[in-house]
Amino acid sequence: MTSATLSIDLGALVRNWQSLDALSACETGAVVKANGYGLGAPVVGRALVRAGVRSFFVATAEEGNTLRGAIGQGPAIYVFSGHMVGDTNAIREAALTPLLNSVDQMLRHVEALPGAPFGIQLDSGMNRLGMEPAEWSAVRDIAIAQGPALIMSHLACADEPDHPMNARQLSEFRAMTDGLDIPSSLAATGGTILGPDYHFDMTRPGIGLYGGLPFADAAPVVTLDLPVIQVRDVVQGESVGYGNTWTAPRDSRIATVSGGYADGLIRAMGPKATLFAGDTPCPVVGRVSMDLITADVTTLDHDPVELQLIGRHQSVDTVADAAGTIGYEILTSLGLRYQRSLVG
Repeated sequence: MTSATLSIDLGALVRNWQSLDALSACETGAVVKANGYGLGAPVVGRALVRAGVRSFFVATAEEGNTLRGAIGQGPAIYVFSGHMVGDTNAIREAALTPLLNSVDQMLRHVEALPGAPFGIQLDSGMNRLGMEPAEWSAVRDIAIAQGPALIMSHLACADEPDHPMNARQLSEFRAMTDGLDIPSSLAATGGTILGPDYHFDMTRPGIGLYGGLPFADAAPVVTLDLPVIQVRDVVQGESVGYGNTWTAPRDSRIATVSGGYADGLIRAMGPKATLFAGDTPCPVVGRVSMDLITADVTTLDHDPVELQLIGRHQSVDTVADAAGTIGYEILTSLGLRYQRSLVG
């Protein structure tokens, strides 16, 4: 088989949610945007519903519509982008709860779907989405009278526990929500780990569910095994791959595996990336190309059938470090050509 195998451990995913849930005394939701961080929102959503999740978060109404078709009626599905032009039918038919980001979105929602549930997103300092304090102050009484299901904001630096921005945003969020008898939420994965001051009525972990930092205690969810297409001898002084960027310092045995940047294995990771044959590291040599990666397997006493990129020896964050990026990008970039295997 030429396609690489992406194994997704749903049992580990659920255990990660349970571990994060145990860190707070409030409700724990789940973020499944970007197609469940690349792993398949329908599959991830169904596993989390069985585990007890009753509140989900997605980026767009289209994502919410897909998730609703997978998990059925009952759990709340909150939409971070709010109520955009053209979203009305999806919000109505999939019973979504948009997190309104502006006065314009509020007007659109109450006029198009009077009495339909909604939440409010506030900007506590990240300057990305949500109503700023002055805007919120102007419409607060009107909004509260409509009975929002949730008021939320998002931390900019939660993966840096000592960053002063965390305390500033906490103070700002409290100033905008104190005294309101409405459920509120500030913490994603990083905020959940920061402790009870950040938990409010609901936490909404994302990356930690999928085995990524800053949840250092997360169980690994993803394993990626790349089949070897060909193994060849390369004599000292010969080069491998595009641009002659790697030249063999000795007579070497080089394996070519199926996988490349078309599969989300981004080109930038090449010079620092490692594949594994069992417990033996096999450094990537030459450039990562669209469909192929080459690795030095000289130290092995056999020609491997497959090499592992993500798994027991390195996480998505290790691979991300090699590429100078973050685990989120690695996960959400994983392509559609993989043979996907569900475990647990």
